[in-house]
Amino acid sequence: MMGIVNGIATLLLIILFLGICAWAWSSRNQDKFERMARLPLEENDQPEEEIKHD
Repeated sequence: MMGIVNGIATLLLIILFLGICAWAWSSRNQDKFERMARLPLEENDQPEEEIKHD
């Protein structure tokens, strides 16, 4: 019985992993991810002491 539960859990985790991979590689998210990747390289207009940390 425990082997069946482990097999089902493994199958569900594989499906979840593949779903996350498909979401991450989908063309709908490409622009958003490219913008986020460029954030550390962009210049900041505010002096450091004025930056608000939420």
